[in-house]
This record gives sequence, structure tokens and C-alpha cells, in this order.
Amino acid sequence: MKKVAVILSGCGVYDGAEIHEAVLCLLHLARQGASYQCFAPDKPQHHVINHLGGEEEPGNRNVLEEAARIARGDIKPLTELNADDFDALLLPGGFGAAKNLCDFAVKGADAQLDPQVLRVCKGFAAARKPAGYCCISPVMIPRVYPAGVKGTIGTKAAVAEAFTAMGGEHIGCAVTDVVEDSHYRVISTPAYMLAQNITEADTGIGKLVKRLLEM
Repeated sequence: MKKVAVILSGCGVYDGAEIHEAVLCLLHLARQGASYQCFAPDKPQHHVINHLGGEEEPGNRNVLEEAARIARGDIKPLTELNADDFDALLLPGGFGAAKNLCDFAVKGADAQLDPQVLRVCKGFAAARKPAGYCCISPVMIPRVYPAGVKGTIGTKAAVAEAFTAMGGEHIGCAVTDVVEDSHYRVISTPAYMLAQNITEADTGIGKLVKRLLEM
């Protein structure tokens, strides 16, 4: 049975992991016979967004504790994730990926990854183990792999330009498809960067997970 590490960035599209994407990732892994373990950074999230009205709220929440809502409590701090223990890595999207796993939401092309996220992602890359990135999380790919690595966030021009400025080769992609860099063994899909509904997100994520396990 293939073992996949899944990194979550909180709970909720605007300040954490995109819940539909996260659940679809876990569902496709299970349906295709893989086991998974969820992880998240044990730290305060960037900020809190009211998902009903869209406005920022006072106070803060912990990324690991919030992500535990999606994982039904079966989650570990990112410090415990070692690439040697898994066959592949998978990162769902949501703005938490750009706010809690890295600071792309604030710094754009000057973004840097959280140190623990960088350690883990580079660990999988160095071991040449496949990794899958969904939605906005592919903006981290150029910080993990050498210049020229291929990836996609779909067709959003500003984010694609930032991906290129960070050293990656951005490839436009339909919501229902994936972009694979076979040399670096990394695959990405637009998901809710383009998806208009859950079925569109499901198609691309399903292809990504299938290919990730094949790789």
C-alpha cells in the first residue's frame, strides 16, 4: 500500500486549507488504495477570515488545530514528517497555502516558505519522491525545485507571472487537467483557481492523485 503525506494549512478556503480540495484529495487516495497521514504546522495562522461575510476578524487560531477539523483529529505536527516514511507528498490548496505554508499572499514573487514546509518539501524532492500540488499551492514549487521546474496554477495571469519570476516554467492548464514535470517528479492542477463547482475540481484532483500514485 502506498503511503502519502498530506500537508494541510488550516481549515477554510480564505484562511486555511480549501475543504473541498482537501476532502477530495483524501477520498481519491483512499479509493485508489493508498493510505495517508495528515500533517500541519503547529503555529498561529496568518489571520482569521469570517467565511460568511469575507471580512477579517480579531484574534487568531492555530493551523494544526484548525486542520484537525478536516482530518477528524488524526493529524500530526509538521515537525514529525519525514520523507523517508512516505512514498509521496500531497498539498491541497486554499489561501492558507499562500498565507500559512508560505507568504505568497503578502509578498508575491518574493515569497518564502515556512522553514518546516521547506524542509519537508525539499526532503521529498531530494529523495526523488513524487509530489502533488493543488490550486494555489503550486506557487511553492519554484522555491522547492531548481529553476525551470514546470507547474501550473491554471490561467491566472498575475500568479503565472509570479511563478515565472520565481524561476519556474508556468504552463497554462484547464481545470480538469494536470501539468507534470517528469524530471522533477512533481505534478500540479488548478482546482479552485479555476473550478466553478466541486465536480470540476474533482476531475483534476482525481487525475493528479492517480498520476501521483503511478509515479
